[in-house]
Amino acid sequence: MFGNIQEKQAEMQKKLSTINVEAEAGDGAIKVTANAARQIIDIKISPDFKFNDYEELEDLLLTAVNRAIGKAAEIEAAESQKMISEMLPPGFGNLGSLFGM
Repeated sequence: MFGNIQEKQAEMQKKLSTINVEAEAGDGAIKVTANAARQIIDIKISPDFKFNDYEELEDLLLTAVNRAIGKAAEIEAAESQKMISEMLPPGFGNLGSLFGM
């Protein structure tokens, strides 16, 4: 049984690494792409973006990264719930709700 769980988790991680999400900050001045495995894939800064100081740029980067990670976490949670419900025997579909899923 545990081997099957480990297999399913590995499959899910592989799947999550193929799902991309994008978030932005500063009205699109900063765009961050991450995958649902919560890995940052790309960061783009618009060439038109004129920042006043490095602190402003750092704040916008943090905002965009945190938004991307948040979106990735939502997808990861949904995929985890789906995996668990598929592994449960018939009739136990709502068991995941006992664990806050």
